[in-house]
Amino acid sequence: MAPLDLLVLGMNSGTAMDGIDIGLCRFKQEAPESPMEMELIQYDELEVPQWIKKPMLRMLRETSTTPAEMSQINVQLGQMFADAANEFCQKYNVPREAVDLIGSHGQTIWLLSMPKEGETKSALCMGEGTVMSAMTGITTVTDFRMAEQAVGRQGAPLVGFYDGLLLRHPTKYIACQNIGGIANVCFIPSDADGSIDTMTDFDCGPGNIFIDAAVRYFTNGEREYDKDGEMGKRGTVCQEIVDNFLHNHPYCTHDPPKTTGREVFGDGDAQAIIDDCLARGLSPDDTVATITRITAQNIVEHYHRYAPERGAVIDEIHMCGGGSLNPNVTEYIQSAFPRARVLSLDESGIPSAAKEAVTFAMQGMEAILGRALIVPCNAETTEGNTISGKIAPGKSWRTLIGKAHAFGEGKPLPRVREMFLTRKYFMNQKPINGLPADFNFEKSVNGTNGVNAHATNGVNGSNGVNGHH
Repeated sequence: MAPLDLLVLGMNSGTAMDGIDIGLCRFKQEAPESPMEMELIQYDELEVPQWIKKPMLRMLRETSTTPAEMSQINVQLGQMFADAANEFCQKYNVPREAVDLIGSHGQTIWLLSMPKEGETKSALCMGEGTVMSAMTGITTVTDFRMAEQAVGRQGAPLVGFYDGLLLRHPTKYIACQNIGGIANVCFIPSDADGSIDTMTDFDCGPGNIFIDAAVRYFTNGEREYDKDGEMGKRGTVCQEIVDNFLHNHPYCTHDPPKTTGREVFGDGDAQAIIDDCLARGLSPDDTVATITRITAQNIVEHYHRYAPERGAVIDEIHMCGGGSLNPNVTEYIQSAFPRARVLSLDESGIPSAAKEAVTFAMQGMEAILGRALIVPCNAETTEGNTISGKIAPGKSWRTLIGKAHAFGEGKPLPRVREMFLTRKYFMNQKPINGLPADFNFEKSVNGTNGVNAHATNGVNGSNGVNGHH
C-alpha cells in the first residue's frame, strides 16, 4: 500500500476582505488507520487588490447587485485567488508542479444557514475554481459550504474537525474561540470524556463586525479596526445597551446548532447600535467600548449556557482571529473564567492567522481522497459527506487521482481521528526558499509525479500557465 504524502495550498479570504491567507501544507499518513502527520511549511497573507476589494465590499454592505455583476465577480475572485497562489509560489520559490492541489474557501457572499419560512437554506461562496486551476495548472477544490448544507447541516462553522484534531488533550477540557467578523467556538472535552466524538461548535454571534463598523464610522473610513483596543479602552461601557441587545436579539438567544454572518449582523445593524449610543450622549470611545462589550459578553454568556458547569470545567481557551488581539475582549473572557488559561492558538504550533487556510487545505485534500471529516456531535446530522467541495482538475489530475486511489488501495477510508504536527510553525521564523529537502518530487504511484528535478516556478517553465499569464 502506498503511503500518503501530499503538498497542498490552502487559501481563504475573510468577511472583511482584509487579506488573502495562504498556507502551504504537507500531509503524510503511513496507512489509512495511522495518525495524520501535518506540517505548515509556509504561511503568508497577501493584500486584496483594491480593484476587487472596493466593489466587493460595496456589494456586501449594500446587498444590491445585478446578475451581470455577480457573474463577473465570481470570475474576478477566481483570478484574484489564482494570482495570489502564483505570487506565493514565486515569492517562496515553490514549483507549482510540486503542489498537488489547492483547497480554497473563496469569498463568502451570502450564507443563509437558518432560513425562515419561505426561504431555502443556501450558501454562496465565490472564486471560480476552474479559473484558478486554469491559471495555476493546479487541481483546485472550492465551495465546501454547499456540500455541508446538501446533507442537512448549516454549512458553518467549517473548522471544528481541525480544532478537535489539533487541540484534543488527554485530561484537559479545551475551548477554541475564534473572533473574526463573526465569533465562533469549538468545545473539545478531554479524551476521557469523549474528545472529538463529543465536541460541539457553533457561531456565538458578532465578533469584530460591529466594532470595525463603528471604527470606520468615527474615523470616516481612515481606520478599519480598533488597533490594540485603543478606542474601547478609553471609553466607558453603557451596560444597558449591551444587555438590551444580547437579551432581545433572536440569534443571541437561539440554541445551537446555529451559524450566522453578515446577513444577520450587518452594517445596518451596527449603525442602529451606533445611533442608539449617540442618542444617549455616548462619545465615540464610549460607543466602541459598548459595542466591544457586546462581543465579549455574548461569548461569555454562550459559555455559561452551553459549556458544562457554566464553563467552569474549561482548562484552556485558545484564542484566534483578529479579535483575539483586542485586550478588551480577551481580558473580559479571562475575568469570567479565572481558572482557565487564556492563550493564543499560536502556542499550539499553528498560528492563529493561518488556521483557516490550513483547514481548507485539509478539506481540499480529504475531498480528493473521498474521505469524510469528523462532524461535531451537535450538528443536525452527523452522517459523513464523502466529497465536501467542488473539484476543478489541473494539469496533474490523473497523477493526483492515482495517488489518492493507491492510498488505501481504492477501499473506503476511515475518518482521521488523530493528528500531530511534525514541526511547529512560528510567524517570525525564516521564510522558506524552495521546498523541504526530504520532499521527493519523483515519488508517486507510477514512480513520478510529473515534476522533474529542475522544475521552475511556473507551469512549463515560466510564471504563467503555458508560458504566459
